Amino acid sequence: MNLLLLTTALDKIASDDYVAFTFFVGAMAMMAAAAFFFLSMNSFDRKWRTSILVSGLITFIAAVHYWYMRDYWQANAESPTFFRYVDWVLTVPLMCVEFFLILKVAGAKKSLMWRLIFLSVVMLVTGYIGEAVDRDNAWLWGLISGAAYFVIVYDIWLGSAKKLAVKAGGAVLSAHKTLCWFVLVGWAIYPIGYMAGTPGWYEGFFGGLSLDVVYNLGDAINKIGFGLVVYNLATIASNTKSLEETA
Repeated sequence: MNLLLLTTALDKIASDDYVAFTFFVGAMAMMAAAAFFFLSMNSFDRKWRTSILVSGLITFIAAVHYWYMRDYWQANAESPTFFRYVDWVLTVPLMCVEFFLILKVAGAKKSLMWRLIFLSVVMLVTGYIGEAVDRDNAWLWGLISGAAYFVIVYDIWLGSAKKLAVKAGGAVLSAHKTLCWFVLVGWAIYPIGYMAGTPGWYEGFFGGLSLDVVYNLGDAINKIGFGLVVYNLATIASNTKSLEETA
């Protein structure tokens, strides 16, 4: 009954309100992905269940935030910047944890995980300061945030994470490469959204874009995509082990 009342109390989405539409679709897509990951956990070996669990947590946390952010947008017609960064500060470090989890088979140490988590937090905190606190210097905070992002890119493409992936080889290396592309290309969507929503020399290039639509599309693609890559790796690894045991 309460759910029915809540549903009927929601405001109607205007046909041209693409921000509200992408918030709603993002919430539904990520909730569906979370259910899929959680329900499939027991299909895998114990060593892969944590990776699938993390994928489910990432999409579930995002889905809850997206539902709330949609309501916030409907009520206030302004970007829910604070809540978006709360979502990111919880989910982006978890995405970095996925690199550590899939590379454990090659001997990845927790120092790699904590390094990536630290860099992701620096990237997010400085981004939030530039977008919500010190907008007059948004370009400077964006530069610092971007520097942390490029260190992450270096680590996974050329640094210690890449060496571990090469050592592991096979499906792990293939999954690592795919996740690297998500970070390089998929995460590049976020600086575009940042520049679309903050003042700076770049306004002439990105000023006409909708910050929230860019962020919403980026989130759905990256978070669900990350999880599906890990799911595929876990499936391949589990099937390979089953074939070996059968033989």
